Amino acid sequence: MLRSMLVLMRLIRPRLAVDRGIRGGLAALAMTAVAVFAAPTPSMASGDLYFVGCEGSYASCQTGVRVSLAEGVCTGASASYGATIVCVDYNGDYVYVKDNDADGRSAVARIDSERGVAYRYCRNTHGAGSWARCNFDWSEAGEKKVNAGILQNYATMPLDYLWRFSNN
Repeated sequence: MLRSMLVLMRLIRPRLAVDRGIRGGLAALAMTAVAVFAAPTPSMASGDLYFVGCEGSYASCQTGVRVSLAEGVCTGASASYGATIVCVDYNGDYVYVKDNDADGRSAVARIDSERGVAYRYCRNTHGAGSWARCNFDWSEAGEKKVNAGILQNYATMPLDYLWRFSNN
């Protein structure tokens, strides 16, 4: 009986070593996958990743700096879009976003462009009643569309179309 247990232990021990080796290899593979998939995309390099639309090179996403006043042409979104107000200073390529709703969500502006970067997002994380400014360097050519809304979560950002402009 003792002899058969020793034989059984000899058979099990190499199998346990193989299992540990496989587990170690799988852990290393998982860490490599995390490192590869967590690498920043071009859009993330200049800002943080707060919305799924920011993952591609077709978008520029910024968190605005807090300012006391806005400049430029301004219009507000309806209450169902967080009553967000957006101003655009055409001369400086600045976008201003005011959060008018104390709902804990960020107010957001999106500028759609026919030329260059297709989408520019400006997020206000400074709370209700505050203004945030983003500095975008867009092409003067082509039409731009201004949208306003709120960032509900990483995948959901309802937007209200406000107006369009062109510097042509």
